[in-house]
Parts: sequence; structure tokens; C-alpha cells
Amino acid sequence: MTSRRDLLRTGAALVATLPTTFPSLLEGAAQATLGDRSDDVYKTRLAAAAFERDQSSSAQRANGDEEALPRYVGMYSKALPHNDVGEVEPEAYAFLLRALRSGRPRDFDFIPRIGELKLANPQAGFGFTLVGPDSAALSCPPAPRFSSAQQAAEMIELYWQALARDVPFDEYDAHPLIARAAKELGRGPATLFRSSGAGSATGPYVSQFLLKDIFFAPLAIDQKFQTAPAGRDHVDGFDHWLDIQNGGRPHDLTLVSAPCYVRNGRDLAEYVHRDFTYQAALSAALILQRMGAPVNPGNPYAQSGGQSAFVTFGTPFLLYLIATATHAALMACWYQKWMVHRRLRPEEFGGRLSTHLAKRASYPFDSTLLESAALAETLRVRGSALLSQAYPEGSPAHPAYPAGHAVVSAAGTTILKAFFDESFIVPDPVVASEDGLSLRRFDRAPLKVGGELDKLAANIGMGRNFAGIHWRSDLEAGFRLGEDVAIRVLREMHIASHEPFSGLHFHRRDGTPVAV
Repeated sequence: MTSRRDLLRTGAALVATLPTTFPSLLEGAAQATLGDRSDDVYKTRLAAAAFERDQSSSAQRANGDEEALPRYVGMYSKALPHNDVGEVEPEAYAFLLRALRSGRPRDFDFIPRIGELKLANPQAGFGFTLVGPDSAALSCPPAPRFSSAQQAAEMIELYWQALARDVPFDEYDAHPLIARAAKELGRGPATLFRSSGAGSATGPYVSQFLLKDIFFAPLAIDQKFQTAPAGRDHVDGFDHWLDIQNGGRPHDLTLVSAPCYVRNGRDLAEYVHRDFTYQAALSAALILQRMGAPVNPGNPYAQSGGQSAFVTFGTPFLLYLIATATHAALMACWYQKWMVHRRLRPEEFGGRLSTHLAKRASYPFDSTLLESAALAETLRVRGSALLSQAYPEGSPAHPAYPAGHAVVSAAGTTILKAFFDESFIVPDPVVASEDGLSLRRFDRAPLKVGGELDKLAANIGMGRNFAGIHWRSDLEAGFRLGEDVAIRVLREMHIASHEPFSGLHFHRRDGTPVAV
């Protein structure tokens, strides 16, 4: 048996012979590698471009409300000038359409505004990305129509969510308001206001990745934050609502002094009020590393005895891909919002319903909404059909469909599922106390990483619904779009990688297996 000393001595002797035995060969190989690399770079980038070019693309289709309904009453128009019942001035909307159809940057500056609110980046859809699919390559199905039963059902759910903002998630099983909402929506209290996907329906409402400490090494940061005070809702009078639609300045938001963990819909809404684009995915990546979650079994370094991942297939690469995939997804989202759908926000829809009930205008609402218990309770509690908002400014100044937070959160969590083992059981799971000031152990069903990542995406998306600024279908379309973009980014990664690997395997939110 060869001893360690003999092995090292033999290796050293072999290395010592190389410069004298093969000098011209080694130098020639190095020069060839350096000389050929620029061509290889060019070919690799062409291959990535060809891959994206050759992917099938879907036709872009809107729901038809822009042409079917008079005076653009079914379309997004916040920040443009409106008449006294809250309908957009047709000339102003025509300027918006002209700019979107021409693509000329100067046309966007001619869109009329009377308030201080600026339209949020409508030109983004014209830009290009160098990683992932083009912003126009993917599509979302048409959003529900203004007069449809589905839109009515989604508004009913939003009324209940607004009424239930301050009910702790842990009390859903026994709270009378939640029981009434669940009955009308045809869901059980345990699944109320949850998103689709098995992970979203398993265990506590709030994902472990919104509760556990984040390790920004060498710092450990708990996830307590200042939330909004209970019962403090906004945009609750028609004159105020109209001023907000015209781009008026909102009043300041007052926050409670004692930081807390996410425990109810208002907390979740406030978390996604002030976060940055891929904050949740980045936090989850750091939490997963700290808890020692194993990498995806398909990682080419998972079984290596002599190498470890770092710049490729390691932490720097993971963080790069999270940022890259979420930005590509946001570009695709903005194309859908401005160039295709231009769906009105729930707060705008609530204004239409308010003027309809006051007989100041007439709109084609589905009867299930007009006869709903949610509307009746909202009228009793609020005195108005306006959808109360968790944010003083109401919705941001861009169309509703699809939801940006849903797109970004799904893209980020898809990258995480490709890098970590979905089946790993989250150690020491927790839930927030009723007052949100502490955490306690969750000791029921085990929680898997894949499910908690799906739940994280659902929480981030649904937080915007609790705020009153998005529809459920905004989320579902956004989740799918975000996943699609991230998967395409990962497939480009295979083109540029040097390491041979059999593929990264994970699942979409709906359980469909994916191999990259």
C-alpha cells in the first residue's frame, strides 16, 4: 500500500518533469486557451440568444374591456385627470395609449397629469434584458372582465380581507368574522386567504422565512419591524378617494413604536409596503444557509470529494441569480401591465361601485357582488362601498395585472428551490405570538423547504391583497410568470456553465416537476 509520503514524493517528481519534458506543449495549450476564449465567449452568448429566440411565444391578449366599456371605466387610470364621478378624462387616456403605441419617450411626457403622482415607469416594457427571456416573450391570460362573476368574487374576497386585517392568523379557526367570510367564499377557515399550491396550505399561515432570524454574517437580525396601528385604514371618503385618483399627495403613515413579527393581514401588508424587490428571497437564502439546508442533489458539486462550489453553483452565484431572475421577471411584468392589460386597481373598482350605488353613474356589475354579505358588512362598518386601503396613498401608479410582488417572489423562490433540497425539513419551526412580540414553537406537521418557499411567495403576494391594492388573479398570473422567467434564466445558465451536471430538479408551485 502506498504511503502518504510516497504519494507526495511521486507527485512532486512528476510535476518536476513537466517543464522540461513538455514545455512547448504546455505553453502552446495556454496560448491556445487564451487565444480562443474570445470566440468562445461570442459563441456562448449567441447560443443563449438563439435559445431564447427559439422558445415558443404566446400571443398577447387583453380582456377586451378597453374597447367594450365606454369612457375607459374598466381600465387603470390613476394619476391621470378624472371627472367628478371618478372617470378618467378620455383625452388624457388617449394620450397614454398614444405613448404606449408609439414608444417615443417624448410622448410619455405629454400625458396629462394634475397631481404630484407620476406614472411608474411605463417605458420599461420597451427595454431589453441580456439574461433570460425578453419582456414580451411570455404572456399572461386575459384578466377577468369588469362585469364578470370572477371579478365580483375577487372583490368580495378583498372586502373580507380589508375587514379582517387585524384578526391574528392563529385565531382564524374560531373568529366569527372569519367564519362569515369563509362561508361566503366557500372555503374553510384554515385555507381562507391562502394562495394555491400545497405548500401555501400546509402549517401556519406565515412562512418560516418571514419569522426566523436573518444572518447577515456576522450579524443576526430578527424579523421584527414597525407595523401600522390596528384599525387605521385609508382612502375612506369619496372626495379623498377622488383626490388620490387624480394624483393628490397622501397624508403620512403613522407606525406603532414597538416592532413585532408578522401575525395578521395588516402586518403582512405593511411588510410588503416598504420592502425592496427581492428582499424576501435574499433573506430566505441567508436563512437556508444558516440552518444548513443541503443543496439541490443535482448541483454538480454535491458529490464532489475534492471541490466545493463558490463562484459557480455556490453562494455568490445564488445571490447573483436571485437578483438577475427577479429583475428579468419584473421587466416581463411591466410589459404585461402597461403594454397589454392595463387592468384597473381594486380601489378604482370600489370607486365605480360607490358611484353606482349612489346612482351618480351606472356600471355593469355582476349581481353576486351587489347582493354579497361582504358588501353589506362593508357598508355597515365603513359607510361606503369604497375598498379601504392599508396605505395612505392607496395603490402604486401602475396597472394591477399581473402583480409585481407576486412575479418577483415567485422568480426568487424558484431560484432557491433550484439551489436547495426541497425535501429538507425546516428545523425548529415557529409562529408569532398573538401580540407579535415573540415567537413560540410550532410542533405539529413537519414543514419542508419547498413548501415554505411556496408559502413565502404566497405571503408576499397576498400581503398586497390585504392592503387592498391587488386582485387574486393578479397574484396567480404573477406567480406563473415569475416561475416561467426564472426557469428560462436557469436554462441559460446551463449554456454558460463549464461543469457537467445532469440537471437541477424541483417543482413548480402547482406540483409540476421541473428539470433544468
